This record gives sequence, structure tokens and C-alpha cells, in this order.
Amino acid sequence: MIFFDRNDLLTQFDRFKKLKDLEESSSYYSLKIDNAKLELEQRKTDPAAFERVGRENYFMKRKNEDVFLFEE
Repeated sequence: MIFFDRNDLLTQFDRFKKLKDLEESSSYYSLKIDNAKLELEQRKTDPAAFERVGRENYFMKRKNEDVFLFEE
């Protein structure tokens, strides 16, 4: 049973390792989802956050400003 079964010791170890990796990725994505929800609420209520998103992501500017883009 230790070596000849389809649920042998090596397979169980691999499955346990894969389970731990999936649990870690699940907690990582849960944290990302919580951060995204918080940012969404800030965008809905705070005009400064709304303006910041427009400036950073869509390169929007005011009438008397110039935008300079630097590539790294």
C-alpha cells in the first residue's frame, strides 16, 4: 500500500503540497479583492480619489497643465 497503491505516500505528499500552495494563493487573492473593494468605495465617495485615478490611469489634465510622460 505504501508503494503500489494509487494513493501512495509520494502522491499524498504532492497533494498536500499542492493544497498548501492553493491555500496561500487563495488568501493572496482574498486580500487583493478586499483592497479592490476598499478602493472602489473610496472612488465612489471621494472626488480627490476619482481625480487621482483619472490622472494616473488616463493621463487627464486640467486646462492650464502639461503632462510629461517618462519611460523607464
